[in-house]
Amino acid sequence: MPSPSTTPPTQRPRLSACIIAFNEADRIGDCLASLAFCDEIVVVDSFSSDATVAVAEAAGARVLQRAFDGFRSQKAFCVEQASHDWVLCLDADERVNPALRAAIESERDAGFPRAVGYRFARCSEYFGRFLRHGTAYPDRVLRLFDRRHGGWRGDREIHEAVSLDGPAALLKGDLLHHPYRSFLQLLDKKQKYARMMAEHEFGKGKRASLGKLIIAPSWRFIRSYVVKRGFLDGWPGLIEAFVSANYVRQKTIMLWLLQNGQPLVTPSAENSQGK
Repeated sequence: MPSPSTTPPTQRPRLSACIIAFNEADRIGDCLASLAFCDEIVVVDSFSSDATVAVAEAAGARVLQRAFDGFRSQKAFCVEQASHDWVLCLDADERVNPALRAAIESERDAGFPRAVGYRFARCSEYFGRFLRHGTAYPDRVLRLFDRRHGGWRGDREIHEAVSLDGPAALLKGDLLHHPYRSFLQLLDKKQKYARMMAEHEFGKGKRASLGKLIIAPSWRFIRSYVVKRGFLDGWPGLIEAFVSANYVRQKTIMLWLLQNGQPLVTPSAENSQGK
């Protein structure tokens, strides 16, 4: 008597972790350790001068070198080098916390049935405290997706984001973010981001205005610190609200300078990656 037919179980998709890095020897080890559940780890390095490559290779990552020409382009290249279609994209200063790992593994074991991409909260550490309020949290990011249905698209190289041809679902857990080594590095990075966004907006035909210079930064502060209750995060929440408002102000000033033919940087000044 023939045995009854059975439906074969869905094969668990294999998962590639994709990381871009530049001079992250002190942070990339923790990032890679949090990705031990992935089937592959790919690191695209921008010719670091520290031990980033050695640390990554010691952790079992496959390391490739590529000159940096923009955050979006670098991440898109990294995804293209992955061996598997499902990819999990992180920066070297990010880590998957246990709850998020459990959620990803559960979804993967089921065959990623709910969507072609997944969002989850990113929780940033800000001078000794993880921010849980304001505009800094939950900061849901789309970093887990099927590259056959999405990717790092478009022409904006700063504040880059994944777009999908299909639905996205939400996972529990946090992506822990350690973005700054010091306050001066924070200010330097925000200034570089403001410049990149000003150049992008100028190229798109946008122009500065008094409203953008005066009202927009004030609203950014009020929204983060009052409306989104950033005050509950104490001094770190207050600092974050002020710095974010200043970023908006700097971006508008730089946009005005560009539209009036004024230089943003001293000629021959370095143009480093610095993310």
